[in-house]
Amino acid sequence: MPVGLFRVCLLVITAIVNHPLFFPKENGTVPENTEEIIQKMKEREESLRLEQLRLEQEIADQEATQKALEKAAVVVEESKEEKVRWDMWTALSMVIFLLIELWRQDFQEGNWQDTGGEEDDMAVLGKAFKGVAFPNKAVLASFYEKRILATTGDMARMREMVEGFADDLLEALRSVCNRDADMEVEDCMGVGSMYENWRVRKPFVCDLIVPFAPPEPYCFCCQSWCSGDSFPPDEQGYGTIKVCRADEDATGCICDKTKLGEDMLCLLHSQVSSTRPSSEMEDLLCFKNTQYLDADQVMKWFQIAITKAWNRISHKYEFDLSFSLLDSPGALKIKFKSGKSIAFNLTPVVQYENSDVYFISHFPRSSLAADIPSSTHWFLTFAVYERRFIQLVSKTLPANACHVSCLQILSFLHGKQCSLTGPSGLTNYHLKTVLLHLLQARSNQDWAPEKLEARLQDMLKFLEKCLHEKKLYHFFIGNGNIPAELGFPVIFQRAEPLNLFRPFVLRRDIYRKMVDTFHEMLRNMSALINEYTVHIPLAHTNGIRKE
Repeated sequence: MPVGLFRVCLLVITAIVNHPLFFPKENGTVPENTEEIIQKMKEREESLRLEQLRLEQEIADQEATQKALEKAAVVVEESKEEKVRWDMWTALSMVIFLLIELWRQDFQEGNWQDTGGEEDDMAVLGKAFKGVAFPNKAVLASFYEKRILATTGDMARMREMVEGFADDLLEALRSVCNRDADMEVEDCMGVGSMYENWRVRKPFVCDLIVPFAPPEPYCFCCQSWCSGDSFPPDEQGYGTIKVCRADEDATGCICDKTKLGEDMLCLLHSQVSSTRPSSEMEDLLCFKNTQYLDADQVMKWFQIAITKAWNRISHKYEFDLSFSLLDSPGALKIKFKSGKSIAFNLTPVVQYENSDVYFISHFPRSSLAADIPSSTHWFLTFAVYERRFIQLVSKTLPANACHVSCLQILSFLHGKQCSLTGPSGLTNYHLKTVLLHLLQARSNQDWAPEKLEARLQDMLKFLEKCLHEKKLYHFFIGNGNIPAELGFPVIFQRAEPLNLFRPFVLRRDIYRKMVDTFHEMLRNMSALINEYTVHIPLAHTNGIRKE
């Protein structure tokens, strides 16, 4: 009870104390202040609402911007993918277009139609012979006996005379040269058609190659296009010859590649010997400021040496000797007092390592090395191996085999045609290459003498195929089936095949001339052969055909 009464009293007192009438002065402005506060609160609320709306608008703008950026990124990515796809299709379309254009040009060049509307000469293999009257066995045999054998009987005597004189001339050359400073000349070797017994056209010209080497203590370090370093396509078949000292490697000592300090000295080479004067290398027939043998310098040296040698022995002979071609170092001509003359080529070469492959400075009367990259690039010749291969195969063929006869007849026809229509890119070396391929491809019995007509047609068809494809590969380079008896270097067997017709792919004018000459030769073949053939009775011809 007392506790309850106390609580009631406390409540009454609290109510009396907090009643506003007890403090009239202090609370007289309450209504006015309340309205002002309420007004401020409303303004504050309004500003907060506006701020909220502004923030919401900014957030919405940011979200819209982010979505726009994401959408733009997607569009850019899609456009990149589309561009890549478009670039790929564009490139593919361009490749297809170029292939079609190349095919169209090749088709136009290979369609070989006469303007008069005659039949296509070579649409497929062998069609070039359509309408061509090919001589039979009797006509070919008569032609070969009357024209070929009758004019080649004195070749052996001429070879013997030229070789004897060349040996005497080279011996005199060695005597006039300084053995301590000049190049050392070795014995000459006969190569080419005169020594392979298929030369048919006059004038008969003997081709002799003369290996030479530098004086001691120098040596030649040869590098071919297939020895490892990359050579441009137009330099395939070529190589370089570096003149080095015998006590150093072809690449030189490391002191030549590393910059040594002034107080450092190579233990193998003194500073005096490592620096070679330019005049010393020029005396060794090198290109200016290099160690590479210069073909032009060799040509000048060889011509001067030959002139000195001839002046020493000229009193022993009753004929004159002169240079027949100014641009060939050893194109010589013997002139007798009777007016007759004998031409032969004495060409300096450099042996490739220990093989019978040689770097040759110049090709007389040949277009094999017509566009030499520079005078320090030397063409490689395999003429010695070609002669040995023909000799090796001839031992396994039937008696009186027709392989040489085929090459002689084809060479004669080609030469006659060139005398009528002018020279073309096709050479006798191309014809010999065709024969070498067929000798390896066909069996020995296929070269029996009675199969002369068939093998001659094979050579013409093979040549037609090569002209149509613009591909005639070198017989030795890239050929892994060379007989081991020849001892042919493996590096050239493993090399990429060398297309002898590659220069004509880029020179369409020469290629067209070559093809036209081939077709003209086919059309004129019967007339050219009949011109040198005695009349054969029809009955005799029919009798041979029945056999």
